[in-house]
Amino acid sequence: MFTRNKSKRIPLQRYWTTRYLLTLIVGLIAIALVSALWIRHTTLQHRLKMMELMAEEIANRIVLFNDGSLGLQGEIGGIMRGPGMALEGDPSFYIADARGTILYSNRPLGPAERRLHPLILKSDEEVQKLELGSTGSFYVVKKKAEVDSYVLGWVVFAAPEENLVKVNQEYGQLLIMITGLLLLGWAAIYFLSKRLSKPIKEVAKAARQVQEGNYDIELRDDAREEEIHDLIHSFKEMSKQLQQLEKLRNELLAGVTHELKTPVTSISGLLQAIADGVVTGDEAKEFLRISLKETAKMKKMVEDLLAFNSFVANAVPIQKEIRSLNELVEEIVRQWELVQEEDTVEVRVFPLKEDVRVDTDPIRLQQIFTNLLNNAKQAMDDGGKIDIRLAADDRRVTVDVIDTGSGIPEEEQPFIFEKFFRGESKKYKVGGLGLGLPFSRLIAQALGGDLELVESSKEGTTFRITLPKV
Repeated sequence: MFTRNKSKRIPLQRYWTTRYLLTLIVGLIAIALVSALWIRHTTLQHRLKMMELMAEEIANRIVLFNDGSLGLQGEIGGIMRGPGMALEGDPSFYIADARGTILYSNRPLGPAERRLHPLILKSDEEVQKLELGSTGSFYVVKKKAEVDSYVLGWVVFAAPEENLVKVNQEYGQLLIMITGLLLLGWAAIYFLSKRLSKPIKEVAKAARQVQEGNYDIELRDDAREEEIHDLIHSFKEMSKQLQQLEKLRNELLAGVTHELKTPVTSISGLLQAIADGVVTGDEAKEFLRISLKETAKMKKMVEDLLAFNSFVANAVPIQKEIRSLNELVEEIVRQWELVQEEDTVEVRVFPLKEDVRVDTDPIRLQQIFTNLLNNAKQAMDDGGKIDIRLAADDRRVTVDVIDTGSGIPEEEQPFIFEKFFRGESKKYKVGGLGLGLPFSRLIAQALGGDLELVESSKEGTTFRITLPKV
């Protein structure tokens, strides 16, 4: 026995919330890493630029005195504390002569540190990155102090890389922003998934009601989401259809029972009267004639059921032949008119101006016409007209059967091709099992075409037969 594994089922809201949250976390982590790298890079570039500007400003203030010594106009501290010139970690600062001897430094120097590193002087680059053993990476910025292309000396700034990329405040702000986006995203998906899952839960609850046989469901269809609205609307329509079909099923049982029981009761009573000698002579013959008529009626019902089931199972052969459409329709109408006991209906055929040929089964097509013409006649109690109009295009031909009867009620139109369906107007006036139109449509589809209701109102009804063109 098949059983559902409920342990693997999780609510829709939790499913989407957890997966969206996981996706959001992964995405925000990726954004945070990229942003941190970008902040690190831009901060480094900005601080190196500041060091260049300060080195250039100091280099421009170096002067050569008459005794050959170097001097500086103004105070270095004023430059270091100027607007926008503050640097993280207080970088090392040196002023050296043209040969690299350090004349000034903002840090104490040992005996071995009185000259600039050879790598600094050999390079033509103004900004260098040096790996100095265990001390790690350093960035060095140097500027020439020169007069008339004569190099007086050098201005050098040096700082560890870790000091130049230190941005604790920016990282903190980034963390706050990422956390805020995470919380906002989680809240958004939580409420959105809750809004989405609520109507789906209601539909699932309604489905269980329908499963239990309760078709009286209430669903709000004011959802703004198009798909949710379509789901609710389609489910409500399905529920109405199922309710109608359930009603039809119950009516079918009662109808078939009644339709078959009536002739059986009549036959039984008539034959019992003959057997008991209640009637004799001509009256007994009349009773036998009525019994045979009722037997034929019951036989016709059983044959309709068998024929319908055979067509549903594709067990009835179709024998097609190529025929002229105008001639075939006129022949079918003429045969139908010959068997009518009352001449209260006028049938008019409007043939094609240029006849076409169709590949069809004439006997099966006649069955469709006979059913449509009989239905049209029954819809016109006091007589009327039936127009049969033929049309053709490049691929198919259509035959419209138009009557001037009372029409089919709008609420019954969606069900007329359902098997065993009988409209209110036919239930008590016309016998039958409600297989005429479903049977006719099956035949039309077996012939490669279709049968459809075009329109119906109090002024009349139009059915259309479609057939493939040769």
